[in-house]
Amino acid sequence: MSGGSAAPSARRKRAVESFKSAAETIGPVHAGMALFAVTRGQFSMIDAILHVLDAVGSGAVLSIWTWTIASYEIDVFRQLADDGRIAAGTLIIDEGARAKNSELIAAWKARFGARSVRYVLNHSKIATVEANGLRVLLRGSMNLNHNPRFEQLDVTEGGPDFDLIREIEADLEELPDTASAADAYRASKVSAAFDAKTLDMFAGLRRWAPK
Repeated sequence: MSGGSAAPSARRKRAVESFKSAAETIGPVHAGMALFAVTRGQFSMIDAILHVLDAVGSGAVLSIWTWTIASYEIDVFRQLADDGRIAAGTLIIDEGARAKNSELIAAWKARFGARSVRYVLNHSKIATVEANGLRVLLRGSMNLNHNPRFEQLDVTEGGPDFDLIREIEADLEELPDTASAADAYRASKVSAAFDAKTLDMFAGLRRWAPK
């Protein structure tokens, strides 16, 4: 295992069309790696995370960004939360999933602490794994469980993309479970990306939320 993170110019890039497992698709995790993969949904984001955990070793700091945790993803999510190789975990989840996923969120907090969850407006599928000098960023279309459709995945080690996610995570406001949707809206800083007139177009419209 190589230590430290490489500059973007030193990245060794790979692009693959995969019909195989997460381990076979991602391969060795090393400093400066950069992988783009297109799959048929045969493995999930959690499968990719588990492979990275195998590669980087124990004491990992993990973060997961998800819209919601679907009913068919509950078992794999619980297994991930219970993984002994994870020393610290942060869950960034859409505020609309709080009621549906309340038990899972409570279990996550029991494992990683009361401050380990951030409620935002989110549709990103992102994960970070940091351990033993390696800083791995995973992002793609795939959810927490497998889905037999075209999916894409990027896995990179180090670089400004990893730093950006960590900076955003550190800046996210910590909200209580009882926070309002307006609180999560403010914490997400959505208004910073739109002017008031544009946001007025969405006033009164029903926001798509997990069922």
